[in-house]
Amino acid sequence: MKAALIKKTGEPYVLDDIRVDDPIGHEVLVEVKGSGLCHSDLGIAENDYGIPLPLVQGHEVAGVAIAVGPDVESVKVGDHVVACPVYFCGHCDQCLQGRNTSCREAAKRDREKGGNARFTMPDGRFVMQLGAIGGFAEQTLINENQLVSIDRRVPFDRAALLGCGVVTGAGAVFNSANVRAGETVAVIGCGGVGLNAVQAAALTGAGRIIAVDLQPGKLELAKTFGATDLVNPDDGDPVEQVRDLTGGHGVDHAFEMIGLMPTLVQATQMLDHFGTAYIVGMQKPGTKLQLNVDPMVPTGMLMKEQAIRGVKFGSVNVKRDIALYADLYLQGRFNLDDLVSQTISLEQINAGFEELKKGRVARSVIVF
Repeated sequence: MKAALIKKTGEPYVLDDIRVDDPIGHEVLVEVKGSGLCHSDLGIAENDYGIPLPLVQGHEVAGVAIAVGPDVESVKVGDHVVACPVYFCGHCDQCLQGRNTSCREAAKRDREKGGNARFTMPDGRFVMQLGAIGGFAEQTLINENQLVSIDRRVPFDRAALLGCGVVTGAGAVFNSANVRAGETVAVIGCGGVGLNAVQAAALTGAGRIIAVDLQPGKLELAKTFGATDLVNPDDGDPVEQVRDLTGGHGVDHAFEMIGLMPTLVQATQMLDHFGTAYIVGMQKPGTKLQLNVDPMVPTGMLMKEQAIRGVKFGSVNVKRDIALYADLYLQGRFNLDDLVSQTISLEQINAGFEELKKGRVARSVIVF
């Protein structure tokens, strides 16, 4: 089958033929119909995170189950499915509390070492699947715990975004932050993840939802998703703009979606008393954050009783949340349509990531 591979860090994707194995155990063979281009894919392609190469990325995937392993229980052949890069055992204490992202026994879902690989080159060399998905390919082999069967009425290019951009952005608001009605929210970065945080905050009844981005087009799009206020850093210090919009106080929740240190620092500076900043965007390897906790500084985090929290895939409960967002979309209460800026072919993947780098799109989706 055809796949787009990263063969060397920092170089373009290469289209090549690879082999996919037959499903065993709890695995499902999926014919990929839609695969989103995520900013974290770009970060991994351009920076060395120690992931073995060659690598097939693509972790926002929707498709059709075309074969299942003998132990599969939750998916059947013909199901329309969405994949999520969070894999979990379903049995440990964290999983039993719905904390799939903190699973203690996720490795039990891997294939046994020494056996056949899921993906290989024609000469037998191992090919890595990012997030155990590898959706920049015509077919992929995924553990059933990472798959959710959804209503066939959800278009594949929309459904693909449910597995990462939607669960991460909306989940950061619903699950990680538990934003309540009337609270104030700032979302820094209004791409495919940030827009979902904006619309989730609107669904919670947040009193003020401040969208922060350098791209006027993205800010206007954020308004259609429920932003009450728009902040462009080109118009002045974004921290001061956010404070001005909140009577000088700051916000209860600030979400950094981009994965840059300057904007993460800004998120911490936008907070009101008892406010929390959320690290959602993936930072570069080796990044460290310095915080002002001097007890003699009244604006420091200690004296204002502020917090900072990491967010992994929106603290997603995979089987519950993806199905919920799909249903909300079909009810007309959750906007997936405007998240898809363009659909492209697999052969256009490098051009698609160039558009993403320039900040011109919310999401590009490869359609097969």
